Amino acid sequence: MTGPTIDRRWCLDTLQGLVRINSINPKLRPGAPGEREIADYTAERLASAGLDVEFHEPEPGRISVTGRPRGTGGGKSLRLNGHYDTVEVDAMAEPFSAAVRDGRLFGRGSYDMKGSVAACMAAAKALKDAGLQLRGDLVVAAVADEEYGSCGTADLARRIKVDGAIVTEPTALQICLAHKGYLWVAVETRGRAAHGSKVEQGIDANMRMGRFLARLDGLERELRARPRHPLVGPPSLHAATLAGGSGLSTYADHCRLEIERRTIPGETEASAMAELERLLAAIRAEDPTFDASMECFFAREPFEVAPSAGIVTTLATAATTVLGSRPALVGDTPWMDSALLAAAGVETVVFGPTGAGAHAAEEWVDVESVYRCGDVLAATAAAYCG
Repeated sequence: MTGPTIDRRWCLDTLQGLVRINSINPKLRPGAPGEREIADYTAERLASAGLDVEFHEPEPGRISVTGRPRGTGGGKSLRLNGHYDTVEVDAMAEPFSAAVRDGRLFGRGSYDMKGSVAACMAAAKALKDAGLQLRGDLVVAAVADEEYGSCGTADLARRIKVDGAIVTEPTALQICLAHKGYLWVAVETRGRAAHGSKVEQGIDANMRMGRFLARLDGLERELRARPRHPLVGPPSLHAATLAGGSGLSTYADHCRLEIERRTIPGETEASAMAELERLLAAIRAEDPTFDASMECFFAREPFEVAPSAGIVTTLATAATTVLGSRPALVGDTPWMDSALLAAAGVETVVFGPTGAGAHAAEEWVDVESVYRCGDVLAATAAAYCG
């Protein structure tokens, strides 16, 4: 199984254009530009490649773009998914240079994940240039907001129904079958404010949080000792932020702890929360005056796809042909948009180029791997969509 070869010059020009645009997520940096400018640029490039283009705005100013060569009917539909929002550029020497040195293209988002977006766009253009008429629709989705809340992918998962999807997060040209999910959980303990000398009046919310933290430490060690998922390892948690008290001579009337709990495939938000609730219940059983509450204020599910799934086998066959060897089947620990697509009933896998420096002071993507990724995506689409 082979597909058409991408236009490498067009792909590189597109990637450099993407990286030169500031698309920092405004949820991470208030006042940042977000996706409006990069959406316009992406739409222009997709249109120049002969694709039907649409804009999608799930929240004001947060714009995703889709482009598609529509199928003739009767085949399976495939979505190539990548985000073009980025994190901040603090401490970066060349955040928007898109300079190429020794085969590496530098700049914020080059690796995470504008290189992938360019590969998706180049793959669709290659199919158009070759005059291939696919039976199923191919949808290139350049999405907003993955770096914060993923409103772009969540919106398109409701709006555009497809049979299969490749989320093109960078995987070093390996096939990723699983990743972790996470919960953000807030625990609050309540005490009674009083002057530090009035021991009979004050109740120390910070000390009470300490009781919970001691039990949380035990749960953290237990999680690490549990059977590891073969692709993503064990579940975990950490105490991320802690705040309580108003002054040295005042009993703290309130303390707030924020926890991140990383989940593995097979775990759910409900099961993870139940474990944490049991810690509070044990303290209340010892001390009925213990006053605390807990809430999960954000959660994302873990992801896993079977190696036998159609999108996985089609991708593996195409990648083996293009790359000359069969890519490894791996897992990864960060959360990705793939979980949202899988939850929407879409057969999903993760595959993307090579690089380094996501969220770091120096970020780069290997240009040759972007080209090879594009060729693999084009061959996969030709086979999967028919």
